Amino acid sequence: IGMGCTWNPDLITEANQVVAKEVAATGIDWTFAPCIAVPRNERWGRTYEGFGETPTIQGSMASASIIGLQGTDLGSNETILACAKHFVGDGGTYNGYDQGNTIVSEEELRSIHMSGYIDAIDAGVGSIMASYNSWNGVKLHGHDYLLTDVLKDELGFEGFVVSDWKGVDQIDEDYREAIKRAINAGIDMVMVPDRYEVFIPHLIGLVNDNEVSMSRIDDAVRRILKQKFLLNLFDEPYADPTLINDFGSQSHRDIARQVVRE
Repeated sequence: IGMGCTWNPDLITEANQVVAKEVAATGIDWTFAPCIAVPRNERWGRTYEGFGETPTIQGSMASASIIGLQGTDLGSNETILACAKHFVGDGGTYNGYDQGNTIVSEEELRSIHMSGYIDAIDAGVGSIMASYNSWNGVKLHGHDYLLTDVLKDELGFEGFVVSDWKGVDQIDEDYREAIKRAINAGIDMVMVPDRYEVFIPHLIGLVNDNEVSMSRIDDAVRRILKQKFLLNLFDEPYADPTLINDFGSQSHRDIARQVVRE
């Protein structure tokens, strides 16, 4: 939210170039940013994650951030994959409840909460994270209309959709059913912190039982592999050791201080 207060997209692009270069120096190729939530209620404990309370500021800062992180060539040793999050409506939950229910019309969801994602897609974002919240009572992680019909088909998002931490678990108490609904809804990569030994056989079983189609698996894998190839991970899987020379450098700190000033 401090970065949003600058109203200076060019500076935010510079700041994210610094982030990309320093993250790349550690050997990591992906960051869960930018967060383009549109906070509508100050009681929501994560208001600081979004750039501001309007879709206008989200759009300009989302584009600036993604351009800074991904550059024009993901294969460069100084760029990393961006992840716009959390799709969609996380900042508009009823009474500001975290991971709650966003009770709005589709028109309002699109005009306020989805607008920044159009800018993010136009900027070439390679991944998008699904949101914990529900839209009118239906969890986003299992929302095939929003994740597939709207995000992938209508908006033309060609990257991959990743779940949030244990986000799939919230869809249904039956974990197998939750996995089925999430993958069929359009989740391509699942963040499974501690149930992977259960997740993997469940998903294999769902495919073998024709409850998740092989074409859905192929689509998910194709989307993930596309970004890995763009990142040149198969030919250059390790960090460039020369990047450490600029890590925490004075020039990087100067950009950070300018962001704070503005």
